[in-house]
Amino acid sequence: MKLEQLDGSTLLYGIVGDPITAARSPEVFNTMFAQKGINAVLVPLHVGQGDLETAWAGLSMLRNLRGLVITMPHKTRVLPLMSRIGEAGQLVGAVNAARREPDGSWHGDMFDGIGFVAGLRAQGHEPAGWNVRLWGVGGAGSAIALALAQAGVAGLVLHDRDVLRRDRLCRQLQQAFPHVDISTGAHHFKVDAVINATPLGMQATDPLPFDPAELPRETLVVDVVTKPEITPLLQRAMDTGHAAHAGKHMHLGQARCVARFFGYELD
Repeated sequence: MKLEQLDGSTLLYGIVGDPITAARSPEVFNTMFAQKGINAVLVPLHVGQGDLETAWAGLSMLRNLRGLVITMPHKTRVLPLMSRIGEAGQLVGAVNAARREPDGSWHGDMFDGIGFVAGLRAQGHEPAGWNVRLWGVGGAGSAIALALAQAGVAGLVLHDRDVLRRDRLCRQLQQAFPHVDISTGAHHFKVDAVINATPLGMQATDPLPFDPAELPRETLVVDVVTKPEITPLLQRAMDTGHAAHAGKHMHLGQARCVARFFGYELD
């Protein structure tokens, strides 16, 4: 469907975030809608950190609004606005997609983690048995940690500036996955992958969350930032001879899951 074909029957979807300039969902979903001839559109919605509740109340009045993708910093803040939250969203304490039900209520869930693992596997990386270091345990990072534990990693070390948030997630995962070595400090194991799940890298002036030069050459360096596609971290990793895994792979994996949640098949 082309934009000039939008009409009064068009279904509306959006992605809510602050900032919103790095969002890839409009491109992915609108391409799908056009290819499948679906009368729908997904638009970027820039909602400031302090305006979420007000904006959500207004958006909920739009009767042709069917779903919203949620990105930072709203993944945890949107929880009280949900009528129902799926299992992953409950475990992580965050949602990245919300579906409008026929009665007007909102059903939210978290797809970042399973999308991340799907993206790894699509590129030939099987995380089962891996030892992983994860930087950043906000909404996306917590979901990734959960999905990695579910995928059968051997060890997982969590890093975050918010020590209370990091330690709380560590305790939750230790209880849920006693067979996985989960910790928050230095560890003796060989690192198979190091993941940046922080916002660092969205701006050219951002510092690196860690230096790939300090990692063994065989360690996979992963960044969840989607724009730019080759972040400073990934460029540094390639310069030091490490394999790099870009955020676009996670995004495509979770986009497939979110599309299915909305009632569509991306492929």
